[in-house]
Formats: sequence, C-alpha cells, structure tokens
Amino acid sequence: MSLLATHGLTAFYGDFQALFGIDVSLDAGEVVAVIGANGAGKSTLLRTIAGLNRAPHEAVVFDGHPIGGLPASAIVKLGIALVPEGRRLFPSLSVEENLLIGANPGRDGPWTLGSVFQLFPILEERRRSPATTLSGGQQQMVAIGRAVMSNPRVLLCDELSLGLAPLVIRDIYATLPRIRAQGAAIVIVEQDIGQAMRVADRVCCLQEGRVSLTGRPKELTREQVSSAYFGM
Repeated sequence: MSLLATHGLTAFYGDFQALFGIDVSLDAGEVVAVIGANGAGKSTLLRTIAGLNRAPHEAVVFDGHPIGGLPASAIVKLGIALVPEGRRLFPSLSVEENLLIGANPGRDGPWTLGSVFQLFPILEERRRSPATTLSGGQQQMVAIGRAVMSNPRVLLCDELSLGLAPLVIRDIYATLPRIRAQGAAIVIVEQDIGQAMRVADRVCCLQEGRVSLTGRPKELTREQVSSAYFGM
C-alpha cells in the first residue's frame, strides 16, 4: 500500500476546474517528481494534498486513511509538510523564528533546530537576521528547514529551483538525500525536466490538469516526455 495516494482527485478555483481525475501515488522513502508546463496543475496538486484547496474526502489517502478536505493544520500534524512556491516566509520574524514555527505541530523525529542548522550551516550564522534579508537561495533553505521541523513523513516541495542560480539549485538539491535518509518521502514539483529526472525515482507529468505520463526516468524516452509535457 502506498504511503500517499490520490484517487480521481479533482480541484477547483471557484467555477474553474484545475485538476481532472488525478491518480498519483508515493511509496515510503520514494522521490516522485511532478513536471509540466505553467498552468498544468502541479502546484494545485500539492496545495490540494496539503489541505490548502478543498478535496473530496476519499480522494486523498495517507497511510491508509482518507484525508481529503481536512484543514492544512490537521494534515501537517499527520505528517505532510509543504515547502510552498515562493517560500512564503514571515517577513517580521527572524530566521530562527521562522524555523521554530514549523515545529509547532510537535511531532517527534530527528529534525530540530540544531539538525536544520547542520543541514544548512549558513542559517545558523544568520539565525537572528530577518528572514527576508537573506538571499533567495538562503530563503529557500529557511522554507525547507521550516517544513522539516515538523518531522514530516511526506515532504511536498513546490518549485525549489524557481528564480535561483544553477549553483544554488545544485546545493539545495544536494540536501534532499539527507532529508530522505531521515525517513521522509518527497514529492517535487519542478519545471526543469532534467533536474527532475536526475533526482526522482518516478516522474509524473501533468498537462492541463490531467496526468499525461508516468514512469521511471530510465524507462522514459525524450520523445515520450516531450510529448507529454507539450502535448505534441
């Protein structure tokens, strides 16, 4: 049984339907990359799993239990944490305060302020600084650290590389195996197909709110991915 799965998942923004019958799954310890063009529904998928968009109760199942439609606060306490697109840090709080907010659910596990500082040493140096005075890459580290402070079993990462320099992206992605080694399965939304294929055990491509392709990176051809991504 998958750790996390969606079954015929739909999602709406008012009268606009953004997701159409999405079936995806994530096994314990696995990394799944969700790729697709702008507007394909990638961020909506993560937001809906995380409880920020409404979902039918049976359409999202975590550890064998339906969780669709639960509030985000309940879902993070169950063990699903979201690193949102754009980081969404609290500008009035310091780096350390932003990180400590993530610990509020009080789940037991390996992630503490100290272990996050070991993962991202620069954050310890800047712990008293307002979070929004950091560089874009450092802010992304804070967003990841805040999420893992809840000791999640599933980490949802939305556009980690957005707006960052290649060297910064490399450093951030290099931390994911360490997070995985502590027991978290990971879902990555990524527009960079190459980056997604390098880090994922499986890839799911969305096109206009529907699954257009799934498979293991080594088993998918460039032509298959291009057709699923662009609809050609």
